[in-house]
Order: sequence, then C-alpha cells, then structure tokens
Amino acid sequence: MRDEDSRRLKSAISGVLVVDKPVGKTSHDVVQFIRKGTGLRRIGHTGTLDPRASGVLVILVGPAVRLSEYLLTDFKRYEASFILGATSDTYDGDGVIQPTGIDMDISEEQILDAMKQFTGEFEQVPPAYSAIKINGQKAYDLARKGKAVQLPSRKVTVFSFDLIEFNSPEVAVDIFCSSGTYVRSIAHEMGNVLGCGAYLNGLRRTVSGQFSLRDAITLPDLQACFNEGTWYQHLIPAAEALRDMEEVLLTLEMESEIRHGRRVPAESAAFEFAKGVSEQGELIALLELCPDTVEWKPKKVFY
Repeated sequence: MRDEDSRRLKSAISGVLVVDKPVGKTSHDVVQFIRKGTGLRRIGHTGTLDPRASGVLVILVGPAVRLSEYLLTDFKRYEASFILGATSDTYDGDGVIQPTGIDMDISEEQILDAMKQFTGEFEQVPPAYSAIKINGQKAYDLARKGKAVQLPSRKVTVFSFDLIEFNSPEVAVDIFCSSGTYVRSIAHEMGNVLGCGAYLNGLRRTVSGQFSLRDAITLPDLQACFNEGTWYQHLIPAAEALRDMEEVLLTLEMESEIRHGRRVPAESAAFEFAKGVSEQGELIALLELCPDTVEWKPKKVFY
C-alpha cells in the first residue's frame, strides 16, 4: 500500500474503543499501548482510571478524540472492596496501613445503616493523594512531600449503594455514582462512621456512561487483534457512540456544504444540537441550530 493510501486510510479510522483496563496500568499506559498497536497518534480517553483500579476505560480513536465533551460518561458504576479495622493515608491499599485496634464486632445492619449516609447528593472531600491541582501542583505530589493538603469539598451524587457481601473485615459493595466521586473517600468516611476505620482494597469500574464491560476488550485480546489486523472490528463508530443525540441524515449536497463550513436547511427547530450523518452512516459533523433561519450550522466537522 502506498504511503498516501495508508495515511488516507488511517485518517478515516474514527470511533470509540472500550478497554477493560487491568490493575497496575495507568490510563496513559493504555493510550500508548493502543498508539503502538494501531500506528495512530490521535488517541485519547474520556477520563482516567487509577492504576490500582480495573475495568471500563473509554478510548477515543482518530477524529473521535474531539467527541470527549459530548459522550455521556458523567456517571459510573463500580464494584469495590473495603477493609475494616485499619486506615490508610491514601485511603487505599497503596498507602501506609495502620490497624486501629478497635473491636470489630460490627453487624451487617450497622454496615447497611452506614451506607445510607453515603447515598444521594452530599458534600465530599477528595483524598489528599489525588491528581487535583493546587496552584498548578498535583495534590499527591504535595502530600508525598509531607505538605499539608486541604482540598475543598464538592457535591457528588451516589444514585445507589448496595451491599454485595460482608465477610469481616471485608465489605464488598456496588456503587452507582456521578463522575468525580471518590470511592476511596467513601471507604474512609464510612470507616469513620462505623468507628473502626476503613480503606479501599479493590476497585473495578463496570460502567462509564453508556459503556459497560459488555463493550470492553482486554489488552491481551486487543494485542492479538493488533497482530491479526482485526482490532478495528471492536471500534464503536463515532455516530453510534453518540446514540442519544438527535440525528440528521445529510445528502451528498448537504454534506459538501457542511464540509465547507456552510449552513444547510433544517426540517424543524425541535432540538438545538444534532449529529450530521452521511448516507453511509459516518459521522460528518456536529450541528448547531440557527433558530432564526431554521438552519443547521457546523459546530465540529470530522471529515
């Protein structure tokens, strides 16, 4: 294949790849792995997943990297494991673990009562060992240097918080929450409520927005697909990834106008934004309504 043809083919590859990230890998590690395997440079993700955590990591490939703000990934679901009777300075198993020495005669009913305090909307203080920046520096860098870190609280929402199993000192839970919720903080605060201390021992993200483990591929399986040249079969097309957005079918003439930054007629003014899709099902552009003239104008053009 000629270099020009190869570049043209690569530029046409666009979509979402859902990866089941293993424990020990950073989100950046996964991005670099996919860049190497695909030979593409335009690879990004919709939100990091801690190295200690496994599960759903949404990767954007090609022109689809510009879709990040439009994909519905503002809620997450996790399976988590808390260990009672000890605390951690990082709120998880990677930190310095200090047993509290407190009697562990805690009932399942007490666990359920404590969990109720972390359901619904509430103020949460993020862990000092987090990537939140303070005056341009990451909080965990300051914490590791022994400096005091005071982070402001933020509103988070836990839609559901269910007990999977309680086998003292381990508590297994399922948490469905808003983006930005720190499960580590919930573990730590729940330990305070129970009076015995607790830390996060394991975390697996099962859902990120509209994407779940059902959509995901493991890194070993993805490597095999790279070797076979079939990895793109696991790519969710950009138009399909925006399945909750209204769709406008573009004729060839409309497509040409949009590509050149010009407006095209809208059939109605019923919605403000839409995805412009070609007759072949490819995402051509994101469209914004001009209500005065009832026309679509291109907001982002992808091809």
